[in-house]
Amino acid sequence: MRNVTTAAVAAALLAACGPATGPSSSPSSSPSGAGTLTVFAAASLTATFTEIGTRFEAAHPGVEVEFAFAGSSDLVTQITAGAPADVFAAADERTMQKVVDAGSVAGGPVAFATNTLQIVTPPDDPAGVAGVADLARPGVDVVVCAPQVPCGAATRLAEEAAGVDVRPVSEESSVTDVLGKVTSGQADAGVVYVTDAIAAGDAVRAVPFPEAAQAVNTYPVAALREARDAELAAAFTAFVAGPEGRQVLAAAGIGAPGAP
Repeated sequence: MRNVTTAAVAAALLAACGPATGPSSSPSSSPSGAGTLTVFAAASLTATFTEIGTRFEAAHPGVEVEFAFAGSSDLVTQITAGAPADVFAAADERTMQKVVDAGSVAGGPVAFATNTLQIVTPPDDPAGVAGVADLARPGVDVVVCAPQVPCGAATRLAEEAAGVDVRPVSEESSVTDVLGKVTSGQADAGVVYVTDAIAAGDAVRAVPFPEAAQAVNTYPVAALREARDAELAAAFTAFVAGPEGRQVLAAAGIGAPGAP
């Protein structure tokens, strides 16, 4: 299984797509039993979806799952511009709704996970960050997601809940970019998802904060109308939302739908 870069996805726009088909009533297997499935997924799902893809391939011999991981907003732009993708998993429902409104979704999205925010700092915490209020202190270099990105919208909600106005030195297009700025020492602190902090391990110091409870993101996944194999796309969405997908997501600290 290999990942597809954003550049490769853009290049694929030159290729002709087959006729659109609706979702099958039996999502358990692909009609041909083989094929390539292209999944566009939020950057925060990189590790978990890579594992889910491996398990899906094992359960569907002959199927190859390819991923394009990026900020959800960037992926929406590509999908609505006609990029060939079979499945989309967004980091929040608001972003998925844009794809629904564009008529790009077959059937309806399915909520499969929840994720909450956490502050991360370098291990030595040079700025002494203990909570959201510290992110607004003069001299603290903070990196967050851009407001149009799900993690950025959630960060704004957390700021409002805390009654602070954080002035970041940088706004990134994905949560992985925020984490990268912190782990490379380019920022004193960043706001990411709990799962990103867990994945980073000893490379960061994680700082939970109570206001994160006011900004929980629900992740939806959907088969796309232009999927090359509608039945295979539906099978993958069911796999993500089913027991196999939940096992992988839970192990990474990602909550179930409806969880706080």
